[in-house]
Amino acid sequence: MELKDLKRKLNEICPSLETKIRENVSMASYCSFRAGGYAELFVEPSTVEELKAALRAATKLQVPHVILGNGSNTLFEDGVYEGAVIRPDNLAPEFGDIDIWVSPEDDDNILCRAGAGALISRVARMTAQEPWSASGMEGLTGIPGSVGGAVFMNAGAYGYETGKVLQSVHAVSPDGMDERDFTKDEVTPGYRHSAFMDNGYIITSAVFSLFRDKQEDIQDRISDFTRARTEKQPLNFASAGSTFKRPEGHFAGKLIEDAGLKGEAVGAAEVSELHAGFIVNTGGASATDILRLIELVQQKVFETSGVTLEPEVRVIRSAK
Repeated sequence: MELKDLKRKLNEICPSLETKIRENVSMASYCSFRAGGYAELFVEPSTVEELKAALRAATKLQVPHVILGNGSNTLFEDGVYEGAVIRPDNLAPEFGDIDIWVSPEDDDNILCRAGAGALISRVARMTAQEPWSASGMEGLTGIPGSVGGAVFMNAGAYGYETGKVLQSVHAVSPDGMDERDFTKDEVTPGYRHSAFMDNGYIITSAVFSLFRDKQEDIQDRISDFTRARTEKQPLNFASAGSTFKRPEGHFAGKLIEDAGLKGEAVGAAEVSELHAGFIVNTGGASATDILRLIELVQQKVFETSGVTLEPEVRVIRSAK
């Protein structure tokens, strides 16, 4: 694939994308691990139409491509991703705006439409504030990901899950030729999973359905969750949050701690001393360091417990 071919095709389909294409962009700057390689081409559409144009061009030319959200649960391998990283501009209104209103059928039902690039934590905090006093997302206030990422993986914490308050999702087809709405039932949210992991559709916005509660009770819950995160999670280091999914009947952090892996390091990647479920970048870790440490943890935990840990982090391999 020649970069000039994709850039030319993008300009033919959608001239407004010309200023939103860059070459050889560091993915460490766009992922919360602050590690990883480079994208050969980086496209940042500002509208749904520009996103569709980018997808159509990449599909037409058979260019490897990947969609990137806020990068809070993503790690690119070291080296060069030989293709296009498409990252919708989360500052653009179509991808970053948040609208809140009262359901015309029920005064206690608060609805919120948020662009895929908006932070899920911001949505949770805005809906919790007066005059809405909406409950249902309190546990999501500390999650650093975008709405698109949260819906994609059904992000959750402290018993709260994105899928529980989801009403509908608007998304674009993988080839950029179509867009449609998905109901909550069609999204089929499960533990760290949604239908979008299987169907390839790219989320552009989502509508959430919440219910009023006492403002004092909502804020107390948010304060409790914030305090728990501050005390128990290594927020002073770059990471992708919980590194592993919760194995059925177990807690990943406990299994890792029991395997004696707290503080285990590969290069500057380390199993957190504060919470063993987090692998952190203590400063200058490469993606290779992080991936090797993930593999080491999986191996040791299996040896000591017989449990296979599955990474929660989305790893983007080099496209060939």
